[in-house]
Amino acid sequence: MAKPKKTPRPKAQTPKGFRDYFGAEVTQRAEMLQAIAGVYHRYGFDALESSGVETVEALGKFLPDVDRPNEGVFAWQEDAEGDKPGDWLALRYDLTAPLARVYAQHQNDLPKPYRRYAMGPVWRNEKPGPGRFRQFYQCDADTVGAPSVAADAEICAMLADCLEEVGIPRGDYVIRVNNRKVLNGVLEVAGLAGDDKERERGIVLRAIDKLDRLGPEGVRALLGEGRKDESGDFAEGAGLDEAASAAIMRFVLANDIIKQKLQDGPAEYSQTVPGGIGFLIKDPQSRDANIAKIWNEEILAQLLSIVQPSKIGVEGLQELSTVSKLLAAQGYGPDRIVIDPSVVRGLGYYTGPVYEAELTFDIQDEKGRTRNFGSVAGGGRYDDLVKRFTGQEVPATGVSIGVDRLLAALHAKGRMQIMEQGPVVVTVMDRDRMADYQTMVAELRQAGIRAEVYLGNPKNFGNQLKYADKRGSPVAVIEGGDEKAKGVVQVKDLILGAQIAESATLEEWKDRPSQFEVPRSDLVAKVREILAQHGIGK
Repeated sequence: MAKPKKTPRPKAQTPKGFRDYFGAEVTQRAEMLQAIAGVYHRYGFDALESSGVETVEALGKFLPDVDRPNEGVFAWQEDAEGDKPGDWLALRYDLTAPLARVYAQHQNDLPKPYRRYAMGPVWRNEKPGPGRFRQFYQCDADTVGAPSVAADAEICAMLADCLEEVGIPRGDYVIRVNNRKVLNGVLEVAGLAGDDKERERGIVLRAIDKLDRLGPEGVRALLGEGRKDESGDFAEGAGLDEAASAAIMRFVLANDIIKQKLQDGPAEYSQTVPGGIGFLIKDPQSRDANIAKIWNEEILAQLLSIVQPSKIGVEGLQELSTVSKLLAAQGYGPDRIVIDPSVVRGLGYYTGPVYEAELTFDIQDEKGRTRNFGSVAGGGRYDDLVKRFTGQEVPATGVSIGVDRLLAALHAKGRMQIMEQGPVVVTVMDRDRMADYQTMVAELRQAGIRAEVYLGNPKNFGNQLKYADKRGSPVAVIEGGDEKAKGVVQVKDLILGAQIAESATLEEWKDRPSQFEVPRSDLVAKVREILAQHGIGK
């Protein structure tokens, strides 16, 4: 008789594209979310927690096709094998599509405009890569039902406040603002309006988006006949004539044109800042308000000279001008928020102003190369999303902050420690006296001090201290039979002890004891004193 096959053990590994988060990572994210939520709340936004699962139909463009039903999203069909298969359901792809569904479903009960913020994980069924996971956190704020670009200006100001609230100072970030209508105007001037020009528009938009990587000549080639890359692969161009290409290139290079103008212009433009206006994007440490304040005016004039014949383009510039003036009235000038036509952000989705927050400092990548940290948040106006449910256009604008990228930025700048401070550990010298140790830890907790009793095998005291070290504990409390009889406890400063062990001589070790015997009644006071010496709060 054949032996029954053993059930194979499952592999202890996370699915591809996912990861686990421990201790400090979870705590730091929660603290950051709380800080951002505080800013959102201060601006008058209300919290919303929607379902993590939506019908695929509600996700709109992510509706699965017949051949690849999970394309883009993690989707499944209810009772797929039954006689009457149910709805297709999916883990939410972002927090915006659920907002559109919530607003359409509950609009009669919601204030108008409806201002909400939402935070939580989203899931994308996409190819993972370095630092790119299939589950990650988003932190959104949106205003639905406000047609005025005052709502867009408010979102930009709030985004600046959020960055500063979590520890990104002025000078280390810039919020760049553009408008979909301006780009539509440029395309119209270049002869690319109309349904029959969809292919050419797509090539042009992708080319503009690759400016940083390809440079002006690479973009120019894609506007014309096409471009051959270093590997020999040929990318088909849009086939534009010289006049159309020139108009688009003037738009693409608008920043550089104005930088050069201000560098070469009157003295009040150049002042004494090295490199002129170029500091606005690339060298935030050299910002000068006297130059910054004229940037938006100059860039708007440059764009007007390009889109003047286009009604939609001029309308977009008027909106950008209004946003700039509203921000300036609140004290948010181009030293923090700047009009930048190079922002090409999901422009098939947005209908008006778009914005992107970029961290301007450099970091070292895993290969030791200097890199600009880049974008950590973005958003814009999307007036067509709710229309899918209601049939009526509902104006909306919002922003999404990448919390995990912000945390990575703070770590890269050394503004956040990866190791979380562990709890005070009350060691167990006599397992029959567990009630005494629990009393100690209760006193510490009631005093607001993070603490725990060692609950492993207490037989080897050395293992208890190893445990405390692995936990990152600042203090260990020791009370054996002798200490109990004398009415004292030993309080060991583990941080100082580690420092002494690393570098101190025998004489220094004697002069700087790291273990203190104190009356049992002074336990909480002594622990507080040690924590304060190391700058550790409650």
